[in-house]
Amino acid sequence: MYVRDAKNRDEVWLLDHIEAMGLDDAAFRSRDYVIAVDEETNTRVGFGRIRLHKADDGDSCELTGIGVLADWRGQGVGAHVVERLLGKAAADGFDDVYCITDQPNYLLQFGFEPLDSSDLPEPLARRHEEKRESLDETVVATHIAVDDFEMPEGLREAFKDAQPVAEEPEPEESAEDFGIDPEKATYKYDTGR
Repeated sequence: MYVRDAKNRDEVWLLDHIEAMGLDDAAFRSRDYVIAVDEETNTRVGFGRIRLHKADDGDSCELTGIGVLADWRGQGVGAHVVERLLGKAAADGFDDVYCITDQPNYLLQFGFEPLDSSDLPEPLARRHEEKRESLDETVVATHIAVDDFEMPEGLREAFKDAQPVAEEPEPEESAEDFGIDPEKATYKYDTGR
């Protein structure tokens, strides 16, 4: 398993999964994304992006559109996507990164801290308000200094051996499930032969 920068050929896949997961696709540019890939099957299993916001008083960096396919959750994929995004933000010269999310507890485990909207840089304060109106009132702004990121050891180890978790197949229904005794039941179109 590894995380790489998205390529142009990933655009359709990204848009399909962003839409399926109901994630934010504002100002979509595939080159802003990173993608987690299963190296054995070359299957794309997770993604996320950094979005830069320009302002007169300085630029700010936001993590957004983070998603992991259902069969791959709980195995450190999202954690490694966040780690890679923070590395990209640091390489772009950002010391602080923000994320506006309805799942803040996930980010808190890495060192993100909740932030009052009045403490956000101007473009992100507007974005926070827009997300609260369009998505959900429970949307929370979070913040982290890129050097403060901490990967839980369990997620690092799980990522090394990540495998899709197959959904359990639906059990086959039988006559007994519906209270029918197949030995004594007669059927509407039974011809008696």
